[in-house]
Amino acid sequence: MTSTATAPAPPARRPPPRGGPGRRWAGWGFLAPFMTVFALVFVAPIAYSLYLSVYRNRLVGGTSFVGADNYRTAFTDPVFWDAVVRVGLFLAVQVPIMLFLALLLALALDSGRLYGRDFFRISIFLPYAVPAVVATLMWGFMYGTRFGLVGNANDLLGITLPDPLSPGLVLASIGNIVTWQFVGYNMLILYSALRTVPHELYEAAEVDGAGQLRVITAVKLPALRGALVIAAVFSVIGSFQLFNEPSILRNLAPNAITSGYTPNLYTYSLAFSGQQQNQAAAVAVIMGLLTMAVAYAVQLFGMRRAV
Repeated sequence: MTSTATAPAPPARRPPPRGGPGRRWAGWGFLAPFMTVFALVFVAPIAYSLYLSVYRNRLVGGTSFVGADNYRTAFTDPVFWDAVVRVGLFLAVQVPIMLFLALLLALALDSGRLYGRDFFRISIFLPYAVPAVVATLMWGFMYGTRFGLVGNANDLLGITLPDPLSPGLVLASIGNIVTWQFVGYNMLILYSALRTVPHELYEAAEVDGAGQLRVITAVKLPALRGALVIAAVFSVIGSFQLFNEPSILRNLAPNAITSGYTPNLYTYSLAFSGQQQNQAAAVAVIMGLLTMAVAYAVQLFGMRRAV
């Protein structure tokens, strides 16, 4: 009888040696430049604003800690709440119109039936490259009833067009400027999302006999939900930050645009015209929290609809 020899068991593998202290800190070394810039341009200004918002500079006694007094003053300030309501109205009307126009333009460019697609894409996006100050000055000149395009039309046609810079129309005029500036930007976001739709979906829809309208509602619009949410969030943040347009048009329409026309303009007036930096910091903190809450609500609603 022969005995079979068993093969020796393979040696157990040793775990790889752990890196030394230098390796453990290597990742933090790569993150250090970003974290430094992030702390200087994001964390530090917020922390300093919070610090200013709980102090008050008095004529007698200097700077003293007042706790939440600046916030209570802001919450009971009718000028501040009028500005918040105004930008809320601006957001509720201007943002849907702008996103709807951007959606139509993106669908038109993606349809493949538009001659000169590249030219139209660049032309629609071009206003976004115009600085906000230049765009506002240009539109403000055209809005003028004595020296601008509206005034020239009145003289030429012998009619009296409504004054775009009147108190009842100036908010719509600002909305027109913002829409002209950013409709191309949002169009590009939506158009980029459409270009990522798999071609197989279009082929399947063609096999099923779906028309263009059915392809838009069943294929393109569902694919655009994520991009629409992003564009809506950016637009909400931009609406609450409205400053350049009313600040520049204020010189042309001083009776229609006051120093508290928007929250940002009100904060600027408090800090630099009224020398109330502490109160301005409290208003800025409140607006930051309000903007975050509304933007998060829009994102949450959009993602739930997407699901």
